[in-house]
Amino acid sequence: MKTNKQLHTFHIPVMGLAFTIDSPIRVAKYGISSVIALADDELIEKMRAFYSEKFDIPYQEITKKIHDYRAERITSYLNLVDKIVKEKFENFKTELSESKHALENYIAMLPNKSEIKQGLERFLEDGIALKENVKKYLEENLYSGEIDVNIMTKLDKENFVKNEQLPVEFNDAHAALRGFANSNLSSSIVLSAGMNPRLFAYFESFPCFFPDANNLLEKKIILKVSDYRSAMIQGNFLAKKGLWVSEYRIESGLNCGGHAFATDGFLLGPIMEEFKHKKEQLVHSAHDIMVKALAQKGMNIPKTPLDLKITVQGGVGTAEEHDFMLDYYNVDAVGWGTPFLLVPSATSVDAETRELLRNAKEKDLYLSHISPLGVPFNTVRGTSNEMFKQQRIDDDKAGSSCPKKFLALSKEFGSEGICTASKKYQDVKLGKLDEIKESLSAEAFNKMKFDITEKACLCVGLANASYLENDIKITGQSQGVIICPGPNMAYFDKEVSLSEMVRHIYGNFNVMTDINRPNLFIKELKMYIDYLKNDIKNISTEINASQLKKTKAFKSNLLEGIAFYQNFFANTNYFENSIKEIQNQLEFYTKELVGVEVPELVVA
Repeated sequence: MKTNKQLHTFHIPVMGLAFTIDSPIRVAKYGISSVIALADDELIEKMRAFYSEKFDIPYQEITKKIHDYRAERITSYLNLVDKIVKEKFENFKTELSESKHALENYIAMLPNKSEIKQGLERFLEDGIALKENVKKYLEENLYSGEIDVNIMTKLDKENFVKNEQLPVEFNDAHAALRGFANSNLSSSIVLSAGMNPRLFAYFESFPCFFPDANNLLEKKIILKVSDYRSAMIQGNFLAKKGLWVSEYRIESGLNCGGHAFATDGFLLGPIMEEFKHKKEQLVHSAHDIMVKALAQKGMNIPKTPLDLKITVQGGVGTAEEHDFMLDYYNVDAVGWGTPFLLVPSATSVDAETRELLRNAKEKDLYLSHISPLGVPFNTVRGTSNEMFKQQRIDDDKAGSSCPKKFLALSKEFGSEGICTASKKYQDVKLGKLDEIKESLSAEAFNKMKFDITEKACLCVGLANASYLENDIKITGQSQGVIICPGPNMAYFDKEVSLSEMVRHIYGNFNVMTDINRPNLFIKELKMYIDYLKNDIKNISTEINASQLKKTKAFKSNLLEGIAFYQNFFANTNYFENSIKEIQNQLEFYTKELVGVEVPELVVA
């Protein structure tokens, strides 16, 4: 994999199943990198059919009757995306060399400090009569954005044929990895949701993840992590297999879209500080381990460590915050996800859901428990999925028909697994609840019923937006759309063009009208305090020693994080216009947190 010069200082992270499914086709020609989710091979196959027809490319369906159909579907779609992106990129370079207007618009989208921007501006000043000179410069300096992919490591369901379990390489995540490995792409796979040792070991089966004779990686590994310790553990685990992590993508534990993997009260600022000061330890620790592993395998050994990027995402919404991350923490790029849900030329969202997002306020965006994974899930109130789900509950038909089964991971009723959002699962649970109804208060019964029926069919709900946007027929039970914006959505209230959003990121345009938006660190702090208070509220009447220790540590870590921010903001030149407000908010939240009482252990 050649190391492209990075044209932009941001990327678009994976969002849901559908929302970035075709983002590279939409934005890669501008040098913008984005990430495709590999979880839903049915959606992937339908998008391959859609884009094959749109670009007049021969298409033959890969049905479920084909051996290894999941991996084959993924490989074929990624190859199609790669082909389309390459063609669009070549056409774009030709357009830039022939049209002054197109060149001016593109220059406006590039970062202010970009050398390429300055180079192109010189051509404009000199006049672009020498078309061949412009074309040559573009060929040498322009790169398309990366077509990266994502696997959520926990989504690794075992698969069965006629009640017989298939070998582990046919597990969902394993097959998705194979689909990417066998594709023509020279890009990265983003692994999220923690460590899956069996899946990590499977990487060893593919030479494309090991350094070649020139110390280049055809395909790279990116780990999405929430703290330094997690990065060190997972990075070294992979290094023992001779595998290099090319990027750590740090995401706020709560101030993000979709599944929220909260830390133990560790805040983003202190976490980034640790990465800033200890990056070299990550590099050298992994390099030393990897070298030994490669020697044992008899493979090429890089003499010096390979490149390692640090990027960050979650809650960034202004050019000031973006530049701060780049300048102070020295990150290589910043992820911008949620705001792009209001950019039709960048993401795949149906019109009705975009309208819902456009009108969403702080009170509408919440950390839910609708995910069958049992992990808190950021979403918005008022989705069409919510309506259909409630209708089924009202009709005593709670639960989904579960047509896709990607989240059928509960082994409560057998080895094949079942999804907690399915009607089959909820029928059993509601039946058992009815048996003990007489012994419960009405409040307790309703709470337990809600906890069962709250789970939503993410497999269908997170995919439907693409079908609706592209007029692709939806079959089966009506599920509507689930969408997973982060809390940042509250401060963006209009659809904008790609150029406008990119210029907003670089401080050359403003798409945000809410002047009361809190600083991203303050927003995350408030979310963590609310999370702690909710956690304490849900602890049963008698707290055990383990819960007590964890809750006290959580509160203590938050207080340390606030102390870090108080010291930082008292001695910084960043955020000058809002520094007083930030300091007042830190003081307010300190008092609120100190007042949060952790239950004591009752000794009999």
